Amino acid sequence: MGRSYGGVSGADRQRERRSRLLEAALAVMAHDEWRTATVERLCSDAGLNKRYFYESFSDLDGVAEAVIDDISTSVRDATLLAVTAVVTEPIEQQALSSVSAAVHALVDDPRRARVLLGGVAASPAVHAHRAKVMRGLTAVLIEHARSVHGVELEHDALALVAPAFVVGGSAEAILSFVNGSISITVDELVVQLATLWLITGNGAAAVARSRLSDQAAGAQIDP
Repeated sequence: MGRSYGGVSGADRQRERRSRLLEAALAVMAHDEWRTATVERLCSDAGLNKRYFYESFSDLDGVAEAVIDDISTSVRDATLLAVTAVVTEPIEQQALSSVSAAVHALVDDPRRARVLLGGVAASPAVHAHRAKVMRGLTAVLIEHARSVHGVELEHDALALVAPAFVVGGSAEAILSFVNGSISITVDELVVQLATLWLITGNGAAAVARSRLSDQAAGAQIDP
């Protein structure tokens, strides 16, 4: 463990340097300049000596993936915390709270939305990592939908398709908002997205239950 200077431990100093590098990388990625990024540039932007880059990251892909992980973790944690706070409330309030948390975790710093949802011109490894992260966020939504609408949705293809549809559509809407293509307030964005989440979720649940009912009826008829 590094020695303390001015009351700050070596570990804390390393975390602070890592945070500065993540901030520098976020800025470059959000401006879609990652293809021309270098270790030297990130260190210069972060105000650090080049040797400090390698105490936290092995290469540029590593720092780009860390930026994506940082954003997705904040979105996931904010959303789960919001859902937990209103778990006994009607589904409409749950949808509004979770969407509000997710949206604000992204649009309060538009760079975060552009990097996580829009992707960046980066290496295949970074693109693959982003896709994996988005699948993870979709899985969180799937689990929440099952808890709200019933475990019977596990047996219907809509349990997989609907959440992916909602996440993909929400991502495009949020990107349009931060890029200025949608002229509404952030509160209006939250309400409209929550409405669409409810329409999709409730509709998918109704169709799934109808299919299960038809299957059960058919099983009783078959000899």
